[in-house]
Amino acid sequence: MVSTFPNPSSVDLSRIRLAIRSLQPQLVEWRRRLHQQPELGFQEKLTAEFVSQKLQEWGIEHQTGIAHTGIVATIKGSKLSTPDSHSATLTASPLPTHQVLAIRADMDALPIQELNEVPYKSQHDGVMHACGHDGHTAIALGTAYHLQQHRQDFSGTVKIIFQPAEESPGGAKPMIEAGVLKNPDVDAIIGLHLWNNLPLGTVGVRGGALMAAVECFNCTILGKGGHGALPHQTVDSVVVAAQIVNALQTIVARNVNPIDSAVVTVGELHAGTKRNVIADTARMSATVRYFNPSFKGFFHQRVEQIIAGICQSQGANYDLEYWSLYPPVINDIKMAELVRTVAEEVVETPLGIVPECQTMAAEDMSFFLQEVPGCYFFLGSANSAKDLAYPHHHPRFDFDETALGMGVEMFVRCVEKFFS
Repeated sequence: MVSTFPNPSSVDLSRIRLAIRSLQPQLVEWRRRLHQQPELGFQEKLTAEFVSQKLQEWGIEHQTGIAHTGIVATIKGSKLSTPDSHSATLTASPLPTHQVLAIRADMDALPIQELNEVPYKSQHDGVMHACGHDGHTAIALGTAYHLQQHRQDFSGTVKIIFQPAEESPGGAKPMIEAGVLKNPDVDAIIGLHLWNNLPLGTVGVRGGALMAAVECFNCTILGKGGHGALPHQTVDSVVVAAQIVNALQTIVARNVNPIDSAVVTVGELHAGTKRNVIADTARMSATVRYFNPSFKGFFHQRVEQIIAGICQSQGANYDLEYWSLYPPVINDIKMAELVRTVAEEVVETPLGIVPECQTMAAEDMSFFLQEVPGCYFFLGSANSAKDLAYPHHHPRFDFDETALGMGVEMFVRCVEKFFS
């Protein structure tokens, strides 16, 4: 198991209300159906049809076809708003009363061939729910169902956003551009990620940076090929590329404050066709990750400076393509505190709450959090005793489905506390 936290021998489910516990078999059934029919980004037609069918069956108002396959459901509470003494002492500056809370869940799968031998194994060759988005969608459906059946338990309006294409190229931004945070205007947003880096029965939540920004670049080194025995007649693109790969590591080691966290990873390097031929070109692809938003633009500048300097010194040229994919996931302090207080009610402490949980993985939930205050959190889903602890994006990834009911409980309590 990836996590260094001990796996709990048992999880206290008494904190999950009976109505949600009774929903657990349905949550599992929905998740497994979705798992069998995984779809890549912006291709989630079967997933969207299933979600829309359920929402229609329950009489929940919703819009379909947003950013191709996205869905937004709207549920209006009927409870009269009353002050909550606990929420008044939540922080030094209490949360203001809001009218609209959004809940976001992503729906897409990954281009991975599943290796699990389970009854609900992917039926789509080369495509797999290897990151838990099938669980996220099932949790959001369960939350929608419960809120619709218990509208008397909350005031205000809840928007549930079923988002396509989180894995790339990113569905959050086009959904925002399509107006999902408007009419009515969303005041805050929450979301969760089932997380196999934490054991079942835990919640990772923190204010500030939770997940990293991700930037990417492709670079082609343009040298001069020739005979391997006559290097003086060439500009060896492999040697130039090797120097660049090494030098790129100095950006984090010598240009980034050690208190900050960042990483530059060259994941691909391709050159050459034969051992005695000096390659005229070398191609590399890399990813850059960081938490601090002030680094936006910095890595692009330094990467190009290093590549340009080494190429000039070696007589080579280069072609660089650099782009930003997602900004960092930055949680609002007050919303993170709200989620943390809810987590204390749902899971056992102190092991249950992991306040400094961070990862260099990225998420386009970040675009929603740039628009409105909110909190994205991790819900522990690994159970090594059941061999359910493979990491995300692994062909044997799976999770303990007990987390589904816990996710619904977290969302429902967040809704009730937010509007109180």
